[in-house]
Amino acid sequence: MIRPVLTEVALFLVPFVLYAVFLVATRRGLLHPDNWPWARLAWLTIAALILMLSSFIYLANHSGAPVGREYVPAHVDESGQFVPGRIR
Repeated sequence: MIRPVLTEVALFLVPFVLYAVFLVATRRGLLHPDNWPWARLAWLTIAALILMLSSFIYLANHSGAPVGREYVPAHVDESGQFVPGRIR
């Protein structure tokens, strides 16, 4: 579960990191408050949310069980044996 969460956090941070690299490359001052106005932060946040949403949509469409397969959850059968969950 931690890997998908870290992936989404990394995707959210990509626009901010790219902008910080741009500031360093142009020698404008990474930590200077004038280089991080609210309007620019809003656009970076919107870009980050679009990246996250598109990754959610991609993962929802291209991961998981194959179409037409059914997940059978773990259970205990009639003889008392544990049967692990599986896809059939």
